[in-house]
Amino acid sequence: MRLTGKRALITGAARGIGRAFAEAYLREGADVTIGDINLEGARKTAAEIGCAAVHLDVTDQASIDAAMAVMRAGGGIDILINNAAIFTAAPIDEITRADYDRVFAINVAGTLFTLQAAAREMIAQGRGGKIINMASQAGRRGESLVAVYCASKAAVISLTQSAGLNLIAHGINVNAIAPGVVDGEHWDGVDAFFAKYEKKPLGQKKKEVGASVPFGRMGTAADLTGMAIFLATPEADYIVAQTYNVDGGNWMS
Repeated sequence: MRLTGKRALITGAARGIGRAFAEAYLREGADVTIGDINLEGARKTAAEIGCAAVHLDVTDQASIDAAMAVMRAGGGIDILINNAAIFTAAPIDEITRADYDRVFAINVAGTLFTLQAAAREMIAQGRGGKIINMASQAGRRGESLVAVYCASKAAVISLTQSAGLNLIAHGINVNAIAPGVVDGEHWDGVDAFFAKYEKKPLGQKKKEVGASVPFGRMGTAADLTGMAIFLATPEADYIVAQTYNVDGGNWMS
């Protein structure tokens, strides 16, 4: 087990990709805490998979600090996965400031200030650490109806580079994963946006994007866990400020 003795905090982990990461880390021997704005959901998931749960609203500095205090009291933090994020879509002429502010508050500021808080803990502990941010193929390119989300994930890639270069001096590796199209309950919402703006039946966009992946299908949360494990291990100690595409061949960079 490659993560035995490591303490990990995973944000937005009550369900979906975050939950898959938590389950994978537990199998690798990590002591896992899942943080989520939905504390009831986090506690339910934690009870089902055998880990701890903490309330964590990444838009609220007091909530971030409280979660770090919980980690500190339990023995510290060795790994952070910044997974909490939201999606939105609209034509440029229909984007609202409210949508922009909400997406950037969670996807960008939430990533930055949770990363910052974890880095401060790791520096104080003096044993280094691993921080993994969740980017997206949407951060590699603009997409017609997804300007705000694409911009937010491009910012995550840039933050990963800057933080990685800064924090490696403390033995903290900061890297990111850029998934492609990942199947799951969140895709119901994504599909609904495209049904609205592209005038397609519900489910049509999902079929189209799945068929367009060179691998032949949409990804699953399980497809991402190998990279999440690898980046948290000593095998990745010499990897700094990188964003890895795990997308079935959708994007090459």
